[in-house]
Amino acid sequence: MGESKGDNTGESKLAGQFFDAAIGLLKEVRDGDSAEIAAAGAAIAAAVANGNRLFAFGAGHSSLAAQDVVYRAGGLALMNLLAVPGVVGVDVMPATLGSALERVDGLAGAVLDSSPAKAGDVLVIISLSGRNALPVEMAMNARALGLTVIGVTSVAYATETKSRHVSGTYLKDHCDIVLDSRIAVGDAELTHEGIEAPFAPASTVVTSALMQAAMASAAEELVRLGIEPPLLRSGNVDGGHEWNGRVMTEYADRIFYRH
Repeated sequence: MGESKGDNTGESKLAGQFFDAAIGLLKEVRDGDSAEIAAAGAAIAAAVANGNRLFAFGAGHSSLAAQDVVYRAGGLALMNLLAVPGVVGVDVMPATLGSALERVDGLAGAVLDSSPAKAGDVLVIISLSGRNALPVEMAMNARALGLTVIGVTSVAYATETKSRHVSGTYLKDHCDIVLDSRIAVGDAELTHEGIEAPFAPASTVVTSALMQAAMASAAEELVRLGIEPPLLRSGNVDGGHEWNGRVMTEYADRIFYRH
């Protein structure tokens, strides 16, 4: 974690320190998670090739990385958001309700039972701490249903915090593949004289990078299998809408954000 003492020149060094911290973390996950990223890409590609579906779930700010791979230019058209009302970011008032819902036992099972997810599909579950009931039970229930579960989490939380699930386990304990974001407990990269709380979280930057790396790996694997990756183009470039219409028509039975 970077620390700045500040100076009187009027030039802040904190922005640069945050970039340095984020770049350092990105290098760590690039090198340390390379095998897991490749495995995640292979699992996603296999689901596409075998006629199965793709889902991503995240609660609170972890939902940002899940949303980042759904219906976007350069992304796989088949990736669907598994949304839980009330826990997707700050979409409810008070915002603290979302945090409370993450600790509710049984909610994950109800969500999966009412979703189109089924055996053979892939579910990416994103949770920085991986300690709350919702992501833990989501992984447990998904695997019981026969889904392949990819967890994106900070493994450090499993050694430095207490699980909030009755089993005492964490998200990482119920995944087929784990991508470790290596974010320190507390998710704040900087401290500064005169500021009591640490600040500048990097989890969104790193987690989104892990997700996009896994998608890139999946595209590479699909090409190796002789399958054109079902990617979306930007609607703001000529021909983008026509391209996307073709892809969405071809894979309409596996795209749920259009219904």
